[in-house]
Amino acid sequence: MATVPFAPPSRHLISVDAYHRMGETGILGPADRVELIAGEIIDMSPIGVLHAAIVDVLLRHFSRLVGESAVIRCQNPLRLNDLSEPEPDIAILRPRADFYTTAHPGPADVLLVIEVADTSLAYDLGTKVPLYARHGIPEVWVVDAATRQTRVFRQPAASDQPSHASSGYATEASVEPHEPLSCAGVIAEAGQPVVVELSRLLPMVT
Repeated sequence: MATVPFAPPSRHLISVDAYHRMGETGILGPADRVELIAGEIIDMSPIGVLHAAIVDVLLRHFSRLVGESAVIRCQNPLRLNDLSEPEPDIAILRPRADFYTTAHPGPADVLLVIEVADTSLAYDLGTKVPLYARHGIPEVWVVDAATRQTRVFRQPAASDQPSHASSGYATEASVEPHEPLSCAGVIAEAGQPVVVELSRLLPMVT
């Protein structure tokens, strides 16, 4: 008897437009914490206390310093293409005349993406960072909520350029919470890059 070759089941990928219609028709409701990644609806981890606190202090710090030089969004959609619309914890965007009232921001609008991770650290590093690289997001920070260490990814590499294969970025660095960190594209109203020193913004509780 001939062996029938095994064929894995094909997946039906969902477009961003279909994903939005699921929200409009109530298939996905306000209580559903999900995002669309490469055509698949992914459940997001619950937001823990420390995760929320780190997002809050970073949001306050950047908002206080950048003024009108950038738009700061918290846990809002970023449309990367027709199949991916993640919701990063913080996205710092170029100013736009319509203030993003006519369409969600896309890759060309982004200066910096920040993800804060507790239980989602492996997912953020293994799935979301390479996704951001493939779509040309210039810089991504992933903050490990437990240690306050920040992994910094810069310069998404083209297919013919050297990169860290797992991330898709040409440069990677680990920054400790007491070390200053800045993004060249995020400028304070005073004209200098906004500097973040997480241990000062949110000291460790002992």
